[in-house]
Amino acid sequence: MATRGRTTTVKTTTKNGKKPAAKAATKPAAKATKPAAKATAPAVKASGASDKSATKAAAKLEDKASAKSARKTKAKSGKKSALMLSMLKPSVNNMSVRVFARAAGLDHSETDVWGHTRSPEYMARNPAHLTPMIEDKGLPRGVLWESCAIMQYLANKDGLEKLYPKAPAKRAMIDSAMFYLIGTLYPYVARATYPALNFPQYAGEVGHSDAHPDKKAEVQKAAIAAIAEPLEVFHSFFRNGKPFIGGKNPSIADIRLAATLEFLAAVDYALPQWAKEYMAAIEKKLGKAYAEPAADVRGYIAYVKSQAGA
Repeated sequence: MATRGRTTTVKTTTKNGKKPAAKAATKPAAKATKPAAKATAPAVKASGASDKSATKAAAKLEDKASAKSARKTKAKSGKKSALMLSMLKPSVNNMSVRVFARAAGLDHSETDVWGHTRSPEYMARNPAHLTPMIEDKGLPRGVLWESCAIMQYLANKDGLEKLYPKAPAKRAMIDSAMFYLIGTLYPYVARATYPALNFPQYAGEVGHSDAHPDKKAEVQKAAIAAIAEPLEVFHSFFRNGKPFIGGKNPSIADIRLAATLEFLAAVDYALPQWAKEYMAAIEKKLGKAYAEPAADVRGYIAYVKSQAGA
């Protein structure tokens, strides 16, 4: 793969469409109200009959100026913090945070650390040598890894309730879906797809042992078969008739699930129709925020398949 053995840096700044509009609207409007407010004073003195209309006009202008000023203040206070993200492009774990950062409109830089996660410099910051990893001065140790923890932290920090609701019951369902994915679905997906993706498998498992290739293939098939049950749980329990786990809009749990399902293309897994429609709906809803990181994962899968068939 082209990125193996070297580090590349991609700076990505995702603009929030509302901010420029807020700035453009507030500054001229605030200035425009001053002469208008002064213009009403002579009118009030000149004619008693026009007192009420002039007062209403002045009040209306003042209300508008106050509202715009409030929006401007809110826009400034809601400014997202820049952060550094170390990631691996072919990984769906990393894809989750890459999608999230774009969907949230976070100003961030990405560094592809393929082949460098065991370097002394990287391990000095991250002894677990894992990705994705963010660097943020507000963190106790300056760094944070694990995709779900990263998304939770950033959503909490920047008040991204649309992606991670604050209401305890709704948040509990998002958390439960993510933990169920990490603890149950993803291990099956890893056992099913890692051999095809040429990813190292977990120590202690058959795929990592010196077992006969037939035995390894048998275990891989068992993992593929086991995926159907937790997948149905996401459909019938966590979505429960809703477009997404998060309701009308994708949540961080939806981003994590959709990214995970991308890997199943490596083994040509026959996704149920609802899952195909679900993934398509998330990509449509998030647009480039989803499509760009997904393209890296899909590109790697296509590359591996082409090499296997060569």
